[in-house]
Formats: sequence, C-alpha cells, structure tokens
Amino acid sequence: MVRPIFLTSVLLGWSLATATFTGNLNYMSPSAHHPGLGISIRKVAARTYASSPWDPSELSFTHGVASGDPTSNSVILWARAAPYMDNDRSNVTVSGYVDLYSHETDEYVVSSKAPVCVGWKIGKGASSGTGIGDVTDDGTAYTSSDVDFTIKVRGGLAFSKTRGRYDELKHLTDTKLKIWQVEAKNLEPFTTYYYQFSICDSDNTSPIGRTKTIPEKGASVNTTVKLAVYSCSNYPFGFFNAYGNPVRKDSVDYVVHLGDYIYEYANGHYGWGNSFDRIPLPDRDIVSLYDYRKRYATYRTDLDLLASHEQFPWIPVWDDHEVADNVWKSGMASMNNTEDSFIEDGGISVDQRKMNAVRAYFEWMPIRQVDMDDNLRIWRSFAFGDLFDLIMLDTRNYDRGITDVYWNTEYIHEIKDEASRTLMGPRQESWFYHALQKSAQRGAAWRLVGNQVIFSRMNVSISVGSDIVYNHDQFDGYTANRNRTLNTLYENEIGNNIFLAGDSHAAWVSDLVWLGEKEYDSETGEGAIGVEFAGSAVSSPSPAGQNISLLTANAYSSYLQTANDELQWQDLYYRGYFEPSIGYDDVNASFFGLPTSATRNGYEIPLANFTVLAGENRLHRTPDGIAAVGGVVESGSLYGGEVLGSMVALDTETGEWFEYSG
Repeated sequence: MVRPIFLTSVLLGWSLATATFTGNLNYMSPSAHHPGLGISIRKVAARTYASSPWDPSELSFTHGVASGDPTSNSVILWARAAPYMDNDRSNVTVSGYVDLYSHETDEYVVSSKAPVCVGWKIGKGASSGTGIGDVTDDGTAYTSSDVDFTIKVRGGLAFSKTRGRYDELKHLTDTKLKIWQVEAKNLEPFTTYYYQFSICDSDNTSPIGRTKTIPEKGASVNTTVKLAVYSCSNYPFGFFNAYGNPVRKDSVDYVVHLGDYIYEYANGHYGWGNSFDRIPLPDRDIVSLYDYRKRYATYRTDLDLLASHEQFPWIPVWDDHEVADNVWKSGMASMNNTEDSFIEDGGISVDQRKMNAVRAYFEWMPIRQVDMDDNLRIWRSFAFGDLFDLIMLDTRNYDRGITDVYWNTEYIHEIKDEASRTLMGPRQESWFYHALQKSAQRGAAWRLVGNQVIFSRMNVSISVGSDIVYNHDQFDGYTANRNRTLNTLYENEIGNNIFLAGDSHAAWVSDLVWLGEKEYDSETGEGAIGVEFAGSAVSSPSPAGQNISLLTANAYSSYLQTANDELQWQDLYYRGYFEPSIGYDDVNASFFGLPTSATRNGYEIPLANFTVLAGENRLHRTPDGIAAVGGVVESGSLYGGEVLGSMVALDTETGEWFEYSG
C-alpha cells in the first residue's frame, strides 16, 4: 500500500500550517499501481526546500472549484491556485524515462521554486444559508507547476495528525517514498456539503462549492435520485447553456458526463469560434501536455460549465475527443502507430499523445484514481444505496479494437460480426459482466450503465449509404461485444437495466432488446431487457448538419425511427441534455432542447418525457401503446405519437415561459 508522508513546517523550514504534497492527488499517477506516470514528490520537495512561499496576493483561484466521484463518506474536491492564468508548458511528466520527472531537465520550463500551500474545508453549511458552517473536515495540500497548479483532495478522507511523520528528513530523499494515508469517514451518506479552498495563512479564498455524497451501499434511499446527463461540448460551436440550466433550476443531485468534454481541433476545423468570441486555445490541433492543459483551461472559462462544477458533484468519463477523433487502442482518425504517421504528425506517437491527454484529464477533472495497473483505466462503478448501481464504462481508449477511421469503413463492415470484436477489451468486459451480476445479486433495484456510444442497433443508411447501413464506430461495429452483454442480461435474468449514451449529437430512446435472438414486439415492448436513453450534445452540431431546419431534421428523424424497430423516439434538431430521476418504482427521463447556443441564456424547451416501471424492462406505454408520457413529444419522431412543435420555452433564469421565435 502507498501511504502519504507529512511535510511539516519544521522539516521544510516554512512558517506554514502542516501541508502535504501527497495530499494533492494530482501528483500521483492516474493509476494507483502504475507509479511511473506520477510526479516525483522527492524531487519537488528537494527543489522547493530552501524557497520562500508565494506571496498570497500573487495567487488566485483561476478556474473556480469542482467536486466529483462521490462515495457515501467522501468526495473529490478540485481547484487551481496559480500565479497566472496560463498553463505550465513542460512535457517532462509525460516524456518517458527522465530523472524522476524533474522539471530541471527541461530548459523551457519555468518551474515552481516554491509550492503553493492551499487549505480546504468542508461542512454542512451555515444556518444563515451562506458559508461552510461547522467544519466537518479540513486539510492542507501543496500544488506547483508540476501539476499545472491544480489541487485535488479527498474531502472526508483526512490524514492522521498523530501518525505519518518520520523523525528524519532522509525519508524525503529515499528513492521509494514511505507514505501512508488514514481514512477518516467524516462525511455522512446522501448529504449536501459546502466546501472552499484558501491560500494558506491568508484571506485569499476560492468560491464556495456545493457537493453531495451518495447513499451508503445497501441502504434504503428515501427519495428519488436525480441526474443530469451530458456529452459533447464543443467550445467554438456556442455557449454551454445546457450546463447552467439545472443549476438555475436546482433540479438534480449529480452530473454524469459521458465524454467529449473537450475537442482537440484548431479553430475552424470543427466549429468557427470567431462568431461567438470563443476561440479554442491553443489555436491548433492539440497534441502536447501543454496543449491539452490549455484546452481544459479554455473550456473552464465558460460560466455555465463553471457553475455546474461549483454546484454539483460530477461523475465523468471520457469519449474520443478528450484524446482525438475516433481513437482506439492503437490509433485514431488523425494518426496511427506507423513511421509515416510519426513523421507526418510532427514526431509524436499515438501512445505519447494519449499519455499527454490522460495526464491533463486527471489533473483537470474531479476524478479518483482507479486501483488497477493500467494507466488508461477509467471504468468504475458507484453504489447508490440499494436503489441503483451506476456502472461507468470506457468504450474508447482502454482496449477498443480497430474502429472506423473513415478510410477503412468497408473493412470494418466486413469484420463487424467477428467474435474478437470488442469495444472494451477482455478485462473490462469481464469486469462489466460480473458487475451486472453482482448488482442483481446484491438486490439493487436498478442498473444504470454509462457508456459513450449508442448500444442499440441503428440502421442509419440515410446518412451512410444503403450498402453500409450502420455506424461502425458504435456497438454496431462490435456486435459480438453487444451480444455478450445481452447474453449476460438475458441468461442471468437481470432486469431493470437503463443504458445511458452520448456521442451521436442526437437524442435516441429505445427498448433494449436482442434483435434476431429474442422475440420482440415493438408495439408493446415485450421481449426487451431494459431501455436505452441516448442524449444530444451540449453544443456540438447535429449529425444532419449544423444549419439543418427543424422541418428537415424531423423528416430525417421519421426515417430513422421507422427503420429501427426498437427505436421509439428520435430527435436530430436540438442540442441539449436529459435528466433521469430514479426511484424504486420507476425511472423517469426528461429530455430538454436548447433553442439557441449562439448567446448565453437560460432557455430550454421540454422535448419529451419517458417512464420505465420496475419489472417491465421496457418503455412504459400509454393505453394507446405510445412510449412517451402523454403520447406526445415536442420535436423529432415518436412511434405512434404526436409531434407538437409548439416552441414553448422556459427561461430558467427567471422561471417564465414564453414562445421562442428566434
């Protein structure tokens, strides 16, 4: 076990409160058992030993606060405390076998000669309604340029104040750090908390954030749990209003993000930010560690994204664009591991680019390490009492077999049914199937599966041509992986399954069914084993085109819905998100569309509502056999139902309803 070591004011010669480098999780490797991807705390400590600390007036919390990956007794807290807005330009921490990742090996880096000391505290809130209130837990940690001045701590996991100190400074210079961590279960389950960071020994503070623990595993949950589900936010395509609307409504408990949090392109490649004064920085296709850090920093200037991070704990996973378009285990659409690609792409390999992307992701996102010896593991699960298990998959980076990278579409079409095809890799697949079975065995009422791409079969020949009718970048290109998943569910009689998906920039609601193997009645939903809710994009454009009209989009949706038996509702027009609400008796999902992302506003249009009753394993139908609540939707195409097209919108800022006219 790896345990953190304390650096006290006596050891370091600083008149500061006791603080730790190891109290900042971002110095660690993204993988707990792959320490080579971490930062050498010994080197950082030695470099800063004789230095004076920063003047607090020179520092600021540059990108708000965030929380994420909640458990029943702890939550990850995040901030960035830096002397400047720009990001660290060193690639040393991902450059391979250097001397323990020492900044001094890079002539271009202006390294921190002193760490930034940051304190944090968390409490249930003051009775006055503002502030932290009585402090439940607190601590201190250091940050530095080595981790782009980011701080990530476990609120609710306190370091021992009576253990963890060695008598000699020599332990700071041992090759193998002897460190340890003591868990103090200070936070209560399913409880709202408020937290704040501060620069040590000063009144320089961050904004106050709000977060929430999840119910204790196995415990009864006395209210519904509400989520906001997002994917695909592209900075130059417009404002991230979708992130802010649940904040203004205060309508959810947690945020689930299914990936494409950033995009890797230069301005103009996929989105023209000049129209909105939203140029993605650095203005080039990103490949280096600095590039990825800067891109996250740019996205975190969006006020609605900042607000969402500040008010809700996030449970995120990546898709492809956190690295590059259509990434798989050995390549991506823009490059592959060949000599020609290495030369053409400026002397960087696929693996190096992935390492850069992963390092920046773990620095900037409020996410825990996962206890596995794979630096790309992000798949994990969360137990929300005995109400549901949230299983978060990685169907992109971990071990995906070759995908459609545009020039090999016919080849992927030929191999899509081969038994070896997998989006997850054998280790993750095995973990996933065991997780589904264990969830049912422990008596969880529901299983929610967060994955990036659409799981259900989708005939999309209207867009890809009649000869190749499927999008092979989704599960349709990996049918054996889908079949193994469905076999696990059907053979073990595991019901009450809700699959969540993003990626496609459109909304899809389907019964979850093994077509060709199990009998299925699209009128009633009989034969299904669950439901899939796939959401649209925060701002990325419709797959039918950025400037498509509502009329044309709905016509395309009608074709898609008709061409796919299990597909009950489809919408191509609106950018947006959806809010699932999970109770023991049912799961309800409300979809919202944004009338415009060209300006920052709080407008949204309720698009459709769906219910899944416990034990039915399908979308609940009206007496007329229609899957949407009330038998109507606002836009798209609903099997057997009515499309209203009323354009009635809610201003989440004022609470007023109005007819949107553009």
